[in-house]
Amino acid sequence: MSGATLARDLRYAFGSNPLTAAAAGLFALLLLCAVFGPALAPYDPLATNADMRMIPPSLAHPFGTDHLGRDIFSRVIVAARLDLGMALTAVVASLLIGTALGAAAGYLGGWVDLVIGRFFDTIMAFPLFVLAMSIVAALGNSVVNIIIATIVINLPFYGRFARAEVSVLRNSAYVEAARMGGNGAVRILWAHIVPNILPPMMVQASLNMGWAILNAAGLSFIGLGVRPPDAEWGIMVSEGAAYIFSGEWWTFFFPGMALVLAVFCFNLLGDGLRDLIDPRRRT
Repeated sequence: MSGATLARDLRYAFGSNPLTAAAAGLFALLLLCAVFGPALAPYDPLATNADMRMIPPSLAHPFGTDHLGRDIFSRVIVAARLDLGMALTAVVASLLIGTALGAAAGYLGGWVDLVIGRFFDTIMAFPLFVLAMSIVAALGNSVVNIIIATIVINLPFYGRFARAEVSVLRNSAYVEAARMGGNGAVRILWAHIVPNILPPMMVQASLNMGWAILNAAGLSFIGLGVRPPDAEWGIMVSEGAAYIFSGEWWTFFFPGMALVLAVFCFNLLGDGLRDLIDPRRRT
């Protein structure tokens, strides 16, 4: 794709759907917070101050303070790095592993397809969040184990899609030509077939980013994720929920809004990517 073509497609995606442009701007803001969060935070996100407990939003503390006197605005900013980092790592890993397994199953067929297919069916037989809870509970509360659990529950999404696409493409003319040219199965898969199925899978990856963020935050909310005092949106919502009925609404509202905006952002970006990738949606 040339630079002019890409620029034209981007103008179409953003011009025809202003929400996609807004999502791109929100994504840039989230990325800025994730990369430069500690430098942008006006206060130390871990510093406690008993004299500043439960202060409502003000100029000094735009999101107020929590039950330990910590600045919620600073904690929301810094938490973006952890939440986005966990989600991005899990989605990229599950995309690579799921694509490899699904492509192998679709191209080779036979017992390989049977074994890999039953593996995906086993994962899908469980409620996915319950399976993630079980994995983290068995392995222990840590960022690495949250990522592992998210990878496992995301594998079937990519594996099944890759298997279906490769099963169709393996008998196409250009694959037959590559096969007659002496290319082996591995080269045909990764040099000829997989590049043709990656664009729609990238759309799925964008949509799964929001779900991965919710999964990590949900585990933290129920006490199976990141441990306090680390700044993480799910933990902050969980801690703030204890003060809903006493009127300190800001303690859970702003971290919750950060989660909502992040998920909303990636869902809209997925729609924008679909517009860019599928020419039929531009007719």
